[in-house]
Amino acid sequence: MVEIERVRYSETVNRDKIKEMIRSKKEKEMPKETEIYSCPECGSQNLVHDYERAELVCGDCGLVVDADFVDEGPEWRAFDHDQRMKRSRVGAPMTYTIHDKGLSTMIDWRNRDSYGKSISSKNRAQLYRLRKWQRRIRVSNATERNLAFALSELDRMASALGLPRTVRETASVVYRKAVDKNLIRGRSIEGVAAAALYAACRQCGVPRTLDEVEEVSRVSRKEIGRTYRFISRELSLKLMPTSPIDYVPRFCSGLNLKGEVQSKSVEILRQASEKELTSGRGPTGVAAAAIYIASILCGERRTQREVADVAGVTEVTIRNRYKELAEELDIEIIL
Repeated sequence: MVEIERVRYSETVNRDKIKEMIRSKKEKEMPKETEIYSCPECGSQNLVHDYERAELVCGDCGLVVDADFVDEGPEWRAFDHDQRMKRSRVGAPMTYTIHDKGLSTMIDWRNRDSYGKSISSKNRAQLYRLRKWQRRIRVSNATERNLAFALSELDRMASALGLPRTVRETASVVYRKAVDKNLIRGRSIEGVAAAALYAACRQCGVPRTLDEVEEVSRVSRKEIGRTYRFISRELSLKLMPTSPIDYVPRFCSGLNLKGEVQSKSVEILRQASEKELTSGRGPTGVAAAAIYIASILCGERRTQREVADVAGVTEVTIRNRYKELAEELDIEIIL
């Protein structure tokens, strides 16, 4: 009996080895798929994926480069947001703007099950206790409490300033790094959060002045600047000086100026930068002066008071800067 079992075991092992050898041989013989980056006909890199026909088409010459490729999207279709949310089998993506990165579960406040049916009164007391303990365990220690308060403060300030999602994520990452390096000790949470938001604005190329950040925060401009310099030094944040050109679109939008004025302002600022007229001067004042000059040259004049209110500078600053620009760039202004 033992001999028969040994023979069967050896036959099974040999059969598995033969199957593995055949599989490895087939894998070696099969040609490896290479990703296509350009059209073999015209060399263009403008390749369009037509998912309805399962074809890869050149956008310039129309050649079908590849066909019958695998669609990696969902197998279901949705025609509005409600259908998409109902049929999706995954949650929201990970985000740094929530203290637990949005990975924990959340018990909804509505007393309904997954089918939308109302939960019986017998189970509501149990659900209430589960909901209460869920809120408690989401914030378990002092670090998470710090993050929960600071990130909500960051989100409030970013909403007040109208900042995009990328800036909020970057500010959250900067604040988390400051917490990991224990830079919060001895400083207010609001001050560090405001400084992280200011640093994120500069990193993402969406400049906001310290005065604007001060208006939406609960700390002074002096504290924000001091904390910003400290965390940028400790975290080795490489931030270039803000260019006056970055402020032009926002200021022109606030003054209801056309694209022609914006283009002329950018041109004036580039000429001034080549002659080093912008170095050592506040970028908002130089940008406001360039917009004031461009509005006059394009026939859409705005007063110095209007430009000063939008840019957050004084009329004297605009007057001094526009005289310097007009004199050095040989611009004739008819007042």
